[in-house]
Amino acid sequence: MGLLTLGFFATALLYASVGFGGGSTYSALLALAEFDYRLLPIVSLACNILVVTGSTIRFGRAGLVPWRRALTLSLIAAPLAFLGGLTPIREETFLFILGLCLVLAGLALFLPRAPERESEPAVAARWMGLAAGPLGYLAGLVGIGGGIFLAPLLHLTRWARAREIAATASLFILINSIAGLAGQLAKNGPERFGEALGGALPLLVAVVIGGQLGSLAAQRLLPDWLIRWLTAGLTIWVGGRLLV
Repeated sequence: MGLLTLGFFATALLYASVGFGGGSTYSALLALAEFDYRLLPIVSLACNILVVTGSTIRFGRAGLVPWRRALTLSLIAAPLAFLGGLTPIREETFLFILGLCLVLAGLALFLPRAPERESEPAVAARWMGLAAGPLGYLAGLVGIGGGIFLAPLLHLTRWARAREIAATASLFILINSIAGLAGQLAKNGPERFGEALGGALPLLVAVVIGGQLGSLAAQRLLPDWLIRWLTAGLTIWVGGRLLV
């Protein structure tokens, strides 16, 4: 449990520093620790919610959330995240999809970012709502927030400035994690919530502390590119372990 707790702390620290929750990596770490895969998304989504709630509040207070557009994407995805959480899935399929998602997400962190200054959005930026639905379903299915896939698409299309995209991803993860968790509980039964989180209290405390430190201090201590590379390296390594 000690190494797993440390892994959750490091994941929350790194992911929160770039505006994400870390749900995909929490799931992978739990899978590698041979945690019951049916309860895995419950723990991961609960950790996601704890990490991104603080980030979303800070982004909102700083006036960085483009509320109308961010809520549109999130509310398109949320019903499908609930359906994803309801969907039964075999363990082998779950682990394969999760591992593949991690590797792709890690590679996506190397994609170019939108500029901090104002720039003209690409034509494809108008159609991001079409991508939000499938990302929401994937989020609920494997217990992730989906923001780690949404953010690179928003950067590529210059949907908004970099900080506004990070704020949008944080809100997207929060809403989809809540919807996905509701779907998981409807599928497995509310009693599984206590079962899943009963032995995970140290993990929850670790992500709260790591998430707060990541969103408040990590970008001040390390350059942004290094944080992104470390996050990508962790994501790809854990995803590769699952696939192998």
